[in-house]
Amino acid sequence: MSHVERAPFPRNMIENSMFEEEPDVVDLAKETPVYPLDPDEVVYEPRSSRLLVRGLGENDLEEEEEDYESSARLLGMSFMNRSSNLRNTSSPYTRQAPSGFCSMPSPRALVIGVFVLVLAASIAMVVYFLPRCTFTKDGCHQANSSAEVIYPKSSTGELFPWTEMRLPMSVHPLRYDLLLHPNLTTMTFQGSVSITVTAEKETKVVVLHSTDMRIIKTSFQGKELKTLEYKPWQQIAIQLEEELRPGQQYIFTLDYSANLSSSYDGFYNSSYTDTAGIKRVLAATQFEPLAARKAFPCFDEPAFKATFSIKIKREDGYISLSNMRKSKTTPLASGLFQDEFETSVNMSTYLVAFIVANMSSVGRNVSETQVSVYAVPDKKDQTLYALDAAVKLLAFYNTFFGIKYPLSKLDLVAIPDFLAGAMENWGLITFREATLLIGNHSSTLDKQLVTSVIAHELAHQWFGNLVTMKWWNDLWLNEGFATYMQYMSIGKVFPELEIGNEFLSTRFQALAKDSLNSSHAVSAVANTPEQVAEMFDSVSYEKGASILVMLNSALPDGNFQKGIIAYLNKYKWSNAVNQDLWSTMSSVTSQSFDVVQMMSTWTLQKGFPLVTVTRDGVVVQLHLWQIPLTYINNSCSNSSACKNLFILKEKTGKLQIAASVKWLKFNYKNEGFYVVDYGVDGWKTLIDALRNDVNVLLPEDRAVLINNIFALSRLGKVSFRQVLNLLDYISNETEAAPITEALVQLEDIYRLLDKRQDLGLVARMETYITDHFGTLMDSQSWEMETSVSKQTLRSALLETSCRLGRQNCRDKAMKLFNQWENSNGTKQIPGDLMRAVFSVAAQSDSGWKTLLSSYKMSLHDSEKRRMLEALASTPDVRKIVWILHAGLQGSDIQTPELPRIVRAVCQNFGGYLFAWDFVKQNWIQLTRKFPIGSFSLQSIIMSTTSQFSTQLHLDEVRDFFSTLKDGSSQMRVVDEAMETIKLNLRWMEKNVETLRRWL
Repeated sequence: MSHVERAPFPRNMIENSMFEEEPDVVDLAKETPVYPLDPDEVVYEPRSSRLLVRGLGENDLEEEEEDYESSARLLGMSFMNRSSNLRNTSSPYTRQAPSGFCSMPSPRALVIGVFVLVLAASIAMVVYFLPRCTFTKDGCHQANSSAEVIYPKSSTGELFPWTEMRLPMSVHPLRYDLLLHPNLTTMTFQGSVSITVTAEKETKVVVLHSTDMRIIKTSFQGKELKTLEYKPWQQIAIQLEEELRPGQQYIFTLDYSANLSSSYDGFYNSSYTDTAGIKRVLAATQFEPLAARKAFPCFDEPAFKATFSIKIKREDGYISLSNMRKSKTTPLASGLFQDEFETSVNMSTYLVAFIVANMSSVGRNVSETQVSVYAVPDKKDQTLYALDAAVKLLAFYNTFFGIKYPLSKLDLVAIPDFLAGAMENWGLITFREATLLIGNHSSTLDKQLVTSVIAHELAHQWFGNLVTMKWWNDLWLNEGFATYMQYMSIGKVFPELEIGNEFLSTRFQALAKDSLNSSHAVSAVANTPEQVAEMFDSVSYEKGASILVMLNSALPDGNFQKGIIAYLNKYKWSNAVNQDLWSTMSSVTSQSFDVVQMMSTWTLQKGFPLVTVTRDGVVVQLHLWQIPLTYINNSCSNSSACKNLFILKEKTGKLQIAASVKWLKFNYKNEGFYVVDYGVDGWKTLIDALRNDVNVLLPEDRAVLINNIFALSRLGKVSFRQVLNLLDYISNETEAAPITEALVQLEDIYRLLDKRQDLGLVARMETYITDHFGTLMDSQSWEMETSVSKQTLRSALLETSCRLGRQNCRDKAMKLFNQWENSNGTKQIPGDLMRAVFSVAAQSDSGWKTLLSSYKMSLHDSEKRRMLEALASTPDVRKIVWILHAGLQGSDIQTPELPRIVRAVCQNFGGYLFAWDFVKQNWIQLTRKFPIGSFSLQSIIMSTTSQFSTQLHLDEVRDFFSTLKDGSSQMRVVDEAMETIKLNLRWMEKNVETLRRWL
């Protein structure tokens, strides 16, 4: 990258240089506002700040106008035309400058003028106060009466007596008595729910959630009541004859019927084919975030906690499971059985769960809790590892949190056809088979994945279940904590899994996501179902975990644990908000900074700081946010004892260092969530140090330098030549973390060049990668390996080597594949090498057909996933089209695997345009399978668009989404996709010539 021209910053990346002539920038280095700080609130200090949020550089105005014009098109109007008309047209009410004197208007003119003004004001008031109708997909109800506009029409045409998407607080549920009878032949179910509520204030209307079900009867105190439904908000209203009295308890009973969901939320049907070739069916639930209302009428918001007493009717040959232990089974005259479960603890509706299936289990008791792992009978032998991991992790959490797991049982269930990775239902955790089952084909990396998911979901039993966020805007209180705890607990309980490198990689991914202007604050607005769904992303999970790592590193030893124990004890069985956590942490910990003040800035605004370091002799000057800054130097750099902490509370900070210090490395092991720029001289000293001795820094810190310098290159802060200077040391590197990070960054550039068909630069990039990594690639073993770090390293190297077409790699891969094929799968391929081996084999027609046949027959899900990715890597267009449609249809390939298929197809030049066309042509079907805003849909959009780097593709993506009428165009991920293409385009324009010169 040329150092002459500076690439513009993403608008939420923080730069710390002085910009005296910047007229409209945002100062985030001022004294941090006392909580609460509105996520969209900014303080404007155009000339006095050293810490500035930059716009898009020199062309800010043009870019902003382009963005506004795009947004205007989505609203069905042309912003630029409107603004142009406004500028060029003088208003008839504009008073002209006097030419000499002002004439007095006539009385008639005054009357007419007043009438016109009153009429205009009235129209303006009507337009202002009437709802904008954004709550309905069908547009505004065209009615003459203002009351009919204020109150939406129910499905019967009557006015619906509630006007907000959130439920009223007039009543609060206390208990649900739920009876369900799923019919796995007709794929329908019948239900009856009695809800005990307490009135919080007088009301004659009870509003709750219900969707896609037929309410047969609603009764209250022996009387049948009328129920109205407003489908756009998934609400029903029970109208009462008399007002409920505050403080009194009441019981409502609703009888209903519905179809088992054909998507993957609510109470849905699932199927699989057993080893005898027989199709088996089951019914399971997935309620998070807003789908309990698909299974029974309820107050489907996290703050409406209640207890649940559940009964399920089932056929012989099936078992039923729910959150609590089964208390009894009653044979019925119809030949059915009715299972009754103990009344649950107080919990939110999204944590309720039940399953009707034919499953087998293994179990063990730990700390008076029966832990069981369930799977379909054919896979029972793959449940033992999960059981062992769950027992050990549950014991660890019981001790660490100082609060014993409160239920008498804990079930972990592998669902054959499941969309989410896993779901933390209290006492009945559901998983994909690939994230729970471990067989003899599984590698240590597979065990690492399964252990991570189990650790995450078990952590939720405290963070999310015992203490629940009040609303979905604070989802990170659930997911950020669970993510943090999964890595921390595995590091303590399973050190042999070497989870640190995986955690480092996920934090790098969070930095990349949060560097985009289309990102969002950790605690962000989430009102509509689509906005709620979009909160399930790397900001809530990985960034949430990252800022907890940062806080823990800044607190004295033991204080972080002390703070979270106090938080759990204070809010157990109830709900909490973002401020509650920081306030509790602050009140029980000893620290030299205000936790509330510091951490609120990290959760209530998007982005992260770019720390600029300037050294002047023995003085190091820093410009940054209020952050806990860690650093090491050449005198001590290879242990946590070397770490120094500096809490910066002002706009600019200065560190006094010894004259003997040759270099400084900030952000020890990436414990902080920020990027550091050392300046030309600072980078040079670090690069020289690595060239002289690669072990002068820990592997994690070497990986951080690689990650940061690539990020700074994309921003134009360092030249791409400087990136290559740093990577010169890599030929001496042998550790997984820095090598995998370097490969990730280089392959991103390689794929952009490949998709542009710049064959000359593609060849140069291949040569560059081979020159720097070829020796290490060729030295990798193809035999069984037990070390996680070695498996991570060799899988990254060999997958890259084979993908680049290096003959040595392809020959060895085919040798292993042929041995595996000839032995009918008994000659095992090391699990970490399967992706490389299968991908090479899939390039031929015979190899592809063998893999497809094996995929259909295999019982090992980790193996099946790697086969599937290999099948999707084929260059054969017909096979690409087939596999995409097979994933969508869900027969030969389960639909939850479609995002994985799309991602794999898009990695190769032969497939990425077909994948994009597939998405455009099948958009309606995709949104039926995956809800708008869901993580799966986000993944599909980013996989198919993130490697575009031309104006033509940018226009095509913008035009496609702007024509959609289902709300898809408003998804945050659409903005992310278009922003990513713009950044790719800009980077290519500025760096292609640099690449030609230096590669």
